[in-house]
Amino acid sequence: MAENIRTYWNPVLETLPEGRLRELQLKKFKRIVSWAYDNSPFYRKLYSDAGMEPGDIKAFEDIRKIPKTDKGMLRQVQENPPFPYGNILSVPLDEVTEFRQTSGTTGIPVYQADTWQDWEWWSECWSYILYAQGYRPADRVFLPFGYNIFVAFWAGHYALEKIGCEVVPGGVLDTEARILKMQELKCTAFMATPTYVLGMADTSRKMGIDPAGDLHIQRITCAGEPGASIITTKRRMEEAWGAKVYDHVGATEIGAWSYECMAQPGGLHVNDAFFLVEIEDVETGEIIEEPGRNGKMVITAFDRMAKPCIRFDSKDVIRWADRQCECGRTFRMIDGGVVGRVDDITKVKGVLLAPTAIEEVVRSIPEIGNDYQVTVSKKGDIDEIHLEIEMQPGRENKKEEVLPRLKDQLRLRVNLGFKITVHPFGVVPRYEVKAKRFKDLRKGH
Repeated sequence: MAENIRTYWNPVLETLPEGRLRELQLKKFKRIVSWAYDNSPFYRKLYSDAGMEPGDIKAFEDIRKIPKTDKGMLRQVQENPPFPYGNILSVPLDEVTEFRQTSGTTGIPVYQADTWQDWEWWSECWSYILYAQGYRPADRVFLPFGYNIFVAFWAGHYALEKIGCEVVPGGVLDTEARILKMQELKCTAFMATPTYVLGMADTSRKMGIDPAGDLHIQRITCAGEPGASIITTKRRMEEAWGAKVYDHVGATEIGAWSYECMAQPGGLHVNDAFFLVEIEDVETGEIIEEPGRNGKMVITAFDRMAKPCIRFDSKDVIRWADRQCECGRTFRMIDGGVVGRVDDITKVKGVLLAPTAIEEVVRSIPEIGNDYQVTVSKKGDIDEIHLEIEMQPGRENKKEEVLPRLKDQLRLRVNLGFKITVHPFGVVPRYEVKAKRFKDLRKGH
């Protein structure tokens, strides 16, 4: 049986020279634009209004002339028939087999339609991710997420099955029951948000179970938050579980577009065979090709047919890496993962603040607990940043020693002063899916 399982190290695609890869991407881009133009009233109008037709795309540079889409447009189009997706739909409604929706953390949810072919494509993207992170048929993988209308790790489940792993779904169990089941079955891997990975470790220790010594976890795949690409957060998770932690980034409207491999190169591979990623200057709209310069991601999913994702303005802030990975893949890399979102990177007292920079500092101090909260507000005309933290259990007596160190590191790394409150352990809110640790109360007021 094992010899019939497909190997998801695909040298034909994953080691293509840059020129050949660009040729493939151009061919696939032309195909999806033609498909959308011919089958989606929304895309036909969008391109016609811009004076564009699919035949106008002759060279790679022509891609940049195609109008972008964004989440606001996807919400608006849902007001049109057919219900509930709107006239962006590119297949008959009776061909839709999968419904998902965005989490709605940034507004009204976007409804996502997929055909069975699209769902197979999701699984294929995830298969590349998981094989690159060392998942093999011998793995028994626990999935501690609630199976519902949010996509979360749904496609990861099916990709594990495609690779040949044994999947243990733990959706309706509470955290303690999940840990006990992982221990009972000697699971070798699991998937969760960084917040929940750390929360599970805390719960496990409260139960008298050492996650690193008493469980059998060898690898953990994270999503939903940037934490697994933040060195200090990754270190916390790996030390807590005695396992390798790998990042991946995807989105309901886009798909699973990037991943960290076993080499852990300090960045993420873009899944260039399935996606085209462009980085755009936030102020000028210029396409950024050089490494090390932050911009927002504009992305195209080449093979998603029911509801095409073409030049989608994701609002994710990323930058190109200046190196190739030792794993041998030639897919391009983004440096350090997703830096943040355009919506979250904000000016405070004239300084650009990225929430990931705060997380990196907080997680670098081992005496501080895993959960924290940041609130930006206005006191009169003055911006104020309030950071709420907890001390690790048994480390409460280190508070006076830790606070000056925390303030100094925040001043050094973030270049801002913080009002800091230390709570008893367990007071700061806990999250199982996407953590909402950063709140800017100035917006909308």
